[in-house]
Amino acid sequence: MTETIQQIIDVIRSNSSFLLTTHEGPDGDAVGSSLALASFLRKLGKDVTVHYHDAVPDLYAFLPGADSVLPHIPDRHFDVSFVLDIGERKRAGKEFCAFSRVSATVNLDHHLSCENFADYNLIDSQAAATGVLVYRIAAAYGYLFDPDTALCIYTAIITDTGSFRYSNANREAFTVAGEMIECGVNAWDVAEQLYENQPLKRLKLLAQSLPTLDVFKDGQAASVTVTSDMYAASGADAELTDGFVNYPRSIRGVEVAIFFRQLDEKKIKVGFRSKGNVNVAVFSAAFGGGGHHNAAGCTVEGTLDEVKAQVYAIVERSF
Repeated sequence: MTETIQQIIDVIRSNSSFLLTTHEGPDGDAVGSSLALASFLRKLGKDVTVHYHDAVPDLYAFLPGADSVLPHIPDRHFDVSFVLDIGERKRAGKEFCAFSRVSATVNLDHHLSCENFADYNLIDSQAAATGVLVYRIAAAYGYLFDPDTALCIYTAIITDTGSFRYSNANREAFTVAGEMIECGVNAWDVAEQLYENQPLKRLKLLAQSLPTLDVFKDGQAASVTVTSDMYAASGADAELTDGFVNYPRSIRGVEVAIFFRQLDEKKIKVGFRSKGNVNVAVFSAAFGGGGHHNAAGCTVEGTLDEVKAQVYAIVERSF
């Protein structure tokens, strides 16, 4: 792994233009890690373009560089593309996957099932967040962390560890987060932005979702659901459902939490969360999805009732 980091550093030093992207529906680690890398590269004087298939969620608009993310890739050549926190290449979206005007690719990820699709693959399932991998590269480069880069890395870590509540909150996560605070991050300001700044329509959507709570497998599994009708009634959209799965997960005795999010009449997004004793990546993989031990997801064809029946059947017989 040290060798791979050194190879990536050599790639950074010997090239000047960089294209960065992450997965569809970007979460805190996706946004934080990619914007941290962008900040680091720009401070080195590099030409950096950041492209997301989906817009930066409002929740992370406070991060430095969030307003520079492009919805489309410029028609030009790039020396290097970095793909962060993606699990599998197709999750970057059709536009990026079809883009070929790049000389070299680098894949940074902490998902156990991540594909080795790039020229350089830095994948470590022991890293608490992809933001930690960006930290490792920058630190090995000898970079003196500035407040902007530090803020993005800290946000990546705090969101992917559930504010250090999840089992991936290891010693390295605390150490790096502490160092980022020493570099100028105000932990309270970040917490206020992430947890004390919710739009009213998110609460209205949550109020409709919680009555769908379904506890099964003798209290060891639970789910909540958001339907298209709920979006219409609340005025909210999919990006405001981030964290809904944590409500069933918080129930005493529940080991596996599931979030069903309706995409259309015959397509359901399914998110799985574990308290640590169950590997939910196995459930996701059964439906062609990905993820890691405690967090995974997939998209399943079928009506809501059909998909629930399939998911419940797998969970019932798997632990």
